[in-house]
Amino acid sequence: LKETGLDKNTIVIYTSDQGFYLGEHGWYDKRWVYEESLKTPMIVRWPGQVKAGTENSDIVSPLEFAETFLDIAGVHVPGDMQGRSLVPVFNGNTPKDWRNSHYYQYYEGGGHGVRKHYAVCTKQHKLIHFYEKGLDQWELIDLKADPLEKKNFYDDARYARIQKQLHEELTTLRSKYQLK
Repeated sequence: LKETGLDKNTIVIYTSDQGFYLGEHGWYDKRWVYEESLKTPMIVRWPGQVKAGTENSDIVSPLEFAETFLDIAGVHVPGDMQGRSLVPVFNGNTPKDWRNSHYYQYYEGGGHGVRKHYAVCTKQHKLIHFYEKGLDQWELIDLKADPLEKKNFYDDARYARIQKQLHEELTTLRSKYQLK
């Protein structure tokens, strides 16, 4: 980009599709909603727009890339798309109504040894539902109390309010994305 002069007006986004386990939780591969697989790096270079060295902890997703690129190109973003443009986030102006949760689902099952599950994730909590035939199991994670995600707080009475809020958010997101 430097050799052609395009480095002055080109956005570069470096990321991956998802993380990968290297033995954590006794697993390899990916596909689980736990941090090692869920969190991915994203580095953005956009001269004149993104201040070098800034960090952001907003919940974002590759789901936003299409809307972001359309926004940058000055093209109308269709209303039926599920993401939002990251341009304001990149500029340090995260909208007040930006998401505070993220929906995740792994539905394939099969040869990877990963059970089907869906979840709602916030910066501190995850509510996970394992739902395969004959399995109806819930897990509540508190990343602050248990950053390694080894304890299930679902049946802990101290988490009743959080559990209720997460169930409501999960219902809202599954309805929004038209999932049964």
